[in-house]
Amino acid sequence: MSLASIFVFLLVFALQLLDRYLDLARKRGAHSDELTKLRLEIKQLLEEADQLSTPSTFAQAAKLKRLAAAKEKELAKMQEQDLKGKQSLYDKYAKFLLVTKVIIYAVLILCFWSTPVTTVPQHLLQPFGKMFSWRGVDTATGHVVVGILPWLFLTSRVSKLLCQKFGFVLVRP
Repeated sequence: MSLASIFVFLLVFALQLLDRYLDLARKRGAHSDELTKLRLEIKQLLEEADQLSTPSTFAQAAKLKRLAAAKEKELAKMQEQDLKGKQSLYDKYAKFLLVTKVIIYAVLILCFWSTPVTTVPQHLLQPFGKMFSWRGVDTATGHVVVGILPWLFLTSRVSKLLCQKFGFVLVRP
């Protein structure tokens, strides 16, 4: 296996890892200290209101519940604004990453168009040897010559699978 094939695989794997990291960060989201403080305040108000359950403290309990409801509305509004801002930021990063992928793939295709990326023994590619062979079989060694397009397809699929299966170990947002 040549160094070019390993280089291409590592580059494609790094791009897939960045993509996976961005997806995990988008799904997870970040909680600001302000939102956490507001949630804690709401919880405390509701606990105080539950403690005031006698008829003489009904007015105080109702007041605390109304205050908690108002703070919940404020929390929902803050979360919505925060989500919109972060979604647009994640969308910008995703577009930038997509453009970067296209440019890198195009450069790799241009660099390796006329040369094979790697040669692999025929028995390792059975029954798909013809699909992966770019220029056929190397007559000197009898190995299948793999070009850049099948190699990019193969490495992108493998790296995506690796990122999905082992992404929790490699990426901790």
